[in-house]
Amino acid sequence: MTVLHLPQTKVNTHGEDVYWAKQHGETDLVAALTHHLQVNSPPVDAHLFSYHHNKGHRPLTKTKFLERMATAARSANLEPLQGHGIRIGATLEYLLRGVPFDVVKVKGRWASDAFLLYLTKHAQVLAPYMQANPQILDTFT
Repeated sequence: MTVLHLPQTKVNTHGEDVYWAKQHGETDLVAALTHHLQVNSPPVDAHLFSYHHNKGHRPLTKTKFLERMATAARSANLEPLQGHGIRIGATLEYLLRGVPFDVVKVKGRWASDAFLLYLTKHAQVLAPYMQANPQILDTFT
C-alpha cells in the first residue's frame, strides 16, 4: 500500500492522504509514479508532478494535463475526456470490475452520490444487480 499526503486539495485546505496498491499491467500507479520520477527527476523542493521544461522544471497544471490526455486519447483513436470525465472513467472502471458502489464512493473520495449522475455505461454497471437470480452478488454481500 502506498500513502501519499496531498498538502491541499480543491475542497480541503488541510490536505488529505490518498492510498493505492500495486496493480497488474498498465494501470499500476506504483510503476507510473516510479517512471515519472525517473524521467522527470523533480527536485525535492519542486512540485511532485513537475516536468522538464527548457532548462528547469515546471509544475504540471490542469491545462497541461488535459492537453496531454487529449493527445494520448486521439493517438489511440479515442474521444478525449475532460475534467470530471477522467475521474468518472476511473469510477466506471471499478464498477465494471464489480467493486460495490459504496466501496467506489470511498475509494474515489466522493463526498456525495454525485458520481452516479456522470456514469455512462449504466446497463453494464447495473446488469449484475438486475438479474432474476443475482448469484454474482453473493461474493459482495
